Amino acid sequence: MLMRKIPHRMVQEDDLTPSQFLQLAAVDFNGVYAVHLAAKEERLKMTRLSLSLLSGPFFAAIALASAKVVDPQSLTNWQSVPWYLFALVIVFGVLSVLPFLRLIEAVNAHARTARAINNFRLLYSTKLRPGLDWSPNLPVDPRFPETYAPLAWPGINVMVLATVNSTYLTVGVTGLSGQEPNLLLLMIGILLVALIHYAVYYIRCNVTRRRRLPRDPYQIPNMEG
Repeated sequence: MLMRKIPHRMVQEDDLTPSQFLQLAAVDFNGVYAVHLAAKEERLKMTRLSLSLLSGPFFAAIALASAKVVDPQSLTNWQSVPWYLFALVIVFGVLSVLPFLRLIEAVNAHARTARAINNFRLLYSTKLRPGLDWSPNLPVDPRFPETYAPLAWPGINVMVLATVNSTYLTVGVTGLSGQEPNLLLLMIGILLVALIHYAVYYIRCNVTRRRRLPRDPYQIPNMEG
């Protein structure tokens, strides 16, 4: 199949009408908004997957008790809990780290896509307002929202999962090692493991914010900052 090359034409910005800016913005906005929805959906899926994995030890304990493999009375005392149940807690705690990391990536993609949408909105808002005397009542700041926002709902979601993961890993390791449970030591262990999770979240978000931008042959100024 023969393909004909279309010459690249440089169009002056002043030659474009407001309707053409609106059409360009609508096409770009639809594409970016689809990515925005995909990132949001992935964040919800990773949350559900993490919660499903974290419920695994409970379902395993119920199944073993129902099959009379484990005496239900042994589950009421720390020392009598079988070692393989603590091992299951560790396994599911480790498995839930993967959706935790994917959740961080989804949060980053969600924030960066929202920034791109704001950038597109800024583009056509500045062109449509003089021509049509209209502009959307929506954010136009390409630096909003922040990728690192621990007090926003996505950040709270990440930190809650980090705390639950830390609890599973600390309790599982303590029980599997046969140590006596000490509330203070357990809290310190949970805090230390949670800080590791938090460090991953903090570093990944800031690396994303300061990532190296693609090469721009047209030298278009970066408004995201």
